Amino acid sequence: MSNTALIVIDVQQSFLHRPFWCEDDVPEFQTNISQLIEACVAKNVPVVRIFHVSSGPFALESGFVKPLDWMPPQHDVVFHKHVHNAFSDTGLDYWLRTHNISKLLITGIRTEQCCETTARVGSDMGYEIDFITDATLTFAMTHPNTGRILSASDIKERTEVVLAGRFANLVSTAGAIKALAAV
Repeated sequence: MSNTALIVIDVQQSFLHRPFWCEDDVPEFQTNISQLIEACVAKNVPVVRIFHVSSGPFALESGFVKPLDWMPPQHDVVFHKHVHNAFSDTGLDYWLRTHNISKLLITGIRTEQCCETTARVGSDMGYEIDFITDATLTFAMTHPNTGRILSASDIKERTEVVLAGRFANLVSTAGAIKALAAV
């Protein structure tokens, strides 16, 4: 069994009901995350789905806390989280350790929020983290003080800068698939 797991964070229908949802980067994200899931399944690397649960479209009662329609259905386990990282309130750490997982491939929705936070916490907990930025998705944001709009690309670049060499290895989808094929 592999010591690696693919962590798929918040790729859920809830986001379709948020005012900032934008389809511009979805095709590339869809292709990359789907290819990663397929590669992991082919190599018996566990696929861990994380869903954010809170209020509004993120409430279980909303019916939107489920994968986006185009997501491959394969997964080994599902956890619901109520905070930004996938560890604090889910049992994920216990599951990973009981399955001898020491390396995490981080993917999902909101690059700079739940994906980055999970990478930071996971690194602090001793996991080796591969952050696969091109298999994450985010949206433009406006700086609260200056009014400057940061594009999704700007936010992804900033996330890479703060994670690289401290909390995570930066890996492309192609690089992750190549590494999986070598196992």
